[in-house]
Amino acid sequence: MRLIAFDVEGTLVKARSSWVELHKRFGTWEKGKEYAQLFFSGKIDYEKWAELDASLWLGRSREEILEWANSVEYNDYAFELVEFLRENGFKIALLSSGLMCLAGRVARELKADYVFANELVFKDGKVAGVIPRVNFEGKGVILRQLKEQLKPELTVAVGDGLNDLSMFREADVAIAINPHEGVEGDHVVESLREVREIIEGLIGGR
Repeated sequence: MRLIAFDVEGTLVKARSSWVELHKRFGTWEKGKEYAQLFFSGKIDYEKWAELDASLWLGRSREEILEWANSVEYNDYAFELVEFLRENGFKIALLSSGLMCLAGRVARELKADYVFANELVFKDGKVAGVIPRVNFEGKGVILRQLKEQLKPELTVAVGDGLNDLSMFREADVAIAINPHEGVEGDHVVESLREVREIIEGLIGGR
């Protein structure tokens, strides 16, 4: 059995950040940028950052959130890549610091085995808060737990952001796809098609 962990936003789908996209959609991006600066300057922790961000959307309807999530397009070759992986004995995990409204949809449609993401809380169909399940360093912890549970012969991680570096450190092979500045992997690619080519090379001798 083999294991592959994907970041979602910017990796499997074209949206780079569900937090940023929803801020822009709801006109709360200026305040959202202030909260991001507080986090990256070390003045608040990730849980507080998520709470503050979600507080800007209190009262927004579940329908508004899902309308955005359902509009996000996949990156080219996402379905073909995942089918190839399943055919070659991979368990597929989606690890997102974004929101479950999008990550859950992607997991269902790609038939992933596991999905982890932050979850907006709804009361009477309106945003009432957030449960931060995947913090900025959380992907590495989650991937380590999956490895301990599944004991795969090969673990691959694919992502593009700084918050993917923790899962890169847990993987046997890290693949950075169109990476942000400061993000490096064992391989750097521009497309999901290239991810398949690398994995074909990895499993060819196994």
